[in-house]
Amino acid sequence: MTVDGAYFDAMYSSSDDPWGFRSRWYERRKRALSTAALTRERYGRAFEPGCSIGLLTGDLASRCDRVLAWEGSAEAAALAREESAGAGNVLVRCARIPSEWPEGPFDLVVLSELLYYFDDGDLASVLDRTRESLGPGGTVLAVHWRHHVPEHARSGDDAHRALAAVPGLERVVEHVEEDFLLDLYQAPEAGGPVSVARAGGLV
Repeated sequence: MTVDGAYFDAMYSSSDDPWGFRSRWYERRKRALSTAALTRERYGRAFEPGCSIGLLTGDLASRCDRVLAWEGSAEAAALAREESAGAGNVLVRCARIPSEWPEGPFDLVVLSELLYYFDDGDLASVLDRTRESLGPGGTVLAVHWRHHVPEHARSGDDAHRALAAVPGLERVVEHVEEDFLLDLYQAPEAGGPVSVARAGGLV
């Protein structure tokens, strides 16, 4: 079953950074790799569900015109608002997917450490809504932990296999490590995906 919201509420009630997003080099490096994997220098409108305390949100704000960040835990959402208080292009809302979903289109949807919390039905809904909310050439960034966690509904590998099966998305970046997977997908656009070198006139 999809992990209940009470699990996250309990995590944040015991710590303002239960997964060590600020303190662990692993997390800081993963955020740097996540933004480095984005193939466009600038994006228009981005959606980041499950933003936690907003550290990746801040990184996305420097690459996007607008960032809509959702977090299901009210306590974490409040921390994310504090984190992004100086960024005029970030809106943080306390809301949970997939029962709620914002109106698109989006140029970028970020699914970071999120998909393994959903059961089959909710995961299918999240992936369908993600695809439907992308504008032409829209990008999906997915990053997930690979090791077993008893509280998760599925593994990170399983979540990425489900994402790979979504029709109409083409994978343009694939990064594999023992600890996590990072994939970048792009929706169709005229002429198809263009490499970073081609976009910069190097090829």
